[in-house]
Amino acid sequence: MDWNHTLSRQIVDLPRSGIREFFDLVTGSKDIISLGVGEPDFVTPWNIREAAIFSLEKGHTTYTSNLGLESLRCAIADYVEDFFSVSYDPACEILPTVGVSEAIDLALRCLLNPGDEVLYHEPAYVSYAPTVLMAYGKAVPVETNIDDLFALNPAKLEAAITPRTKVLMLNFPTNPTGSVAPLETLKTIADICIRHDFVVLTDEIYSELRYDGEKHVSIASLPGMKERTLLLHGFSKAFAMTGFRLGYACGPAELIEMMCKVHSYTMICPSITSQEAGIEALRNGREAMLEMRDSYRMRRDYIVKRFNDMGMDCHLPGGAFYTFPSVKRFNLSSKEFAVRLLRDARVAAVPGTAFGSCGEGYLRCCYATGFNLLEKACDKMARFCESLKS
Repeated sequence: MDWNHTLSRQIVDLPRSGIREFFDLVTGSKDIISLGVGEPDFVTPWNIREAAIFSLEKGHTTYTSNLGLESLRCAIADYVEDFFSVSYDPACEILPTVGVSEAIDLALRCLLNPGDEVLYHEPAYVSYAPTVLMAYGKAVPVETNIDDLFALNPAKLEAAITPRTKVLMLNFPTNPTGSVAPLETLKTIADICIRHDFVVLTDEIYSELRYDGEKHVSIASLPGMKERTLLLHGFSKAFAMTGFRLGYACGPAELIEMMCKVHSYTMICPSITSQEAGIEALRNGREAMLEMRDSYRMRRDYIVKRFNDMGMDCHLPGGAFYTFPSVKRFNLSSKEFAVRLLRDARVAAVPGTAFGSCGEGYLRCCYATGFNLLEKACDKMARFCESLKS
C-alpha cells in the first residue's frame, strides 16, 4: 500500500512536537538530569490516591454519564466559584474531560469552520497550533517578548485581527515562560474580545501556582466575558495528578452541549476512578497543594538566581513551574545550546523554538524536580556556560 497517498495530508503535514523530538535524544540515558518534562515531581497526595483505591474497592468500574458524575460537576462548580469567582450550572455548563487537552480539541472542533482563524500568544504550549490545524482552522501566533515579560501585548493582539478571526486562546500563567497577565492588560484584552465578538478559550491549568502575591484573575470573571469564554482547568498541575488524565471545561451551555456531543462519540467519559479521585482533590486537596506551591516558589527563586549568575539572563516568572532563560550571549541557537548542554553536561532542557519561532534564543527549564537535582543541574550548567566563554 502507498501510505504517502493514503494518509491524511492534514496529519502528515503536522510538525512533530518539538518537546518529543528533543527528548527522543534522552531516552534510555540514565545519567541525565532532566529539566524538560512539565510534570510535578510530587506523588499524588495520599488522600486523593486513597479515594481512587476506595472507588475500585467499591466496584466502581463502569462508564459514567457523558457529562461525568453529577457529584464531580457539583464539586467543580463549588471550586470554580470560590477560586475563580465565576458561577456555573453543574447541570449544563460544566463538562469533565480527559485532561485539558481533550477539552481544547472538543472546543475547537465545535467552534471552527475551515479557514477560521484562532489567535494565540507565543511562545506557547506545543499543542495549541496543531490542535487548531486538526480542526481545519488557521493558527495565528501573536508574538510576545521579554520587554512585556512574555505577557500578551493588547496592541499586538489588535494588529493580528482579521475578518476571519473567531477565537482567542489564552494561557496564564503560561507554559513555557511562566508569565502572568496584569489585571489592566487582561481588562484591555477583554474589551478587544467584546468589541470584535470573539470566543475566548482560557487555559488556566497553572492558576493555583502563582508566586507574585497577586490573586489569580480569570478573564471569564470580567464584565461581559462569561458569555463568550470557555474556562479550561484540571487536576494535573496543582494536585500532581498528571496520570489521572482529568480536566474540565466551564462555559456557555450551548457550547458545552456541542462539546458533549463530540465527547460522547469519542471519549465517552473520563475514568470513573479519576473522577472520584478528583472530587477528593477539590474538596480536601488544598493543604497539600499549598505545600507543593511553596516548594515550587523556593525552587523558582533558586534557579532564577543561578541562571542570572551564570550569564543566562532570566526574568522571575510569576507562575507555573518553568523558567525561560536567555542563551543569546553564547552565540548559539537554542537547539545548538540544548544539544551541547545535553551532550557535554548531561542536563536536558527544551529549546525555546519548540514553543514557536519567537522562542529562539531561550531554553525552557522546568523546576518541578527535586531540589538536590536542581542544585546538581545548575552546577553542571554553570561549568558548561563557563566553558563556552573560553
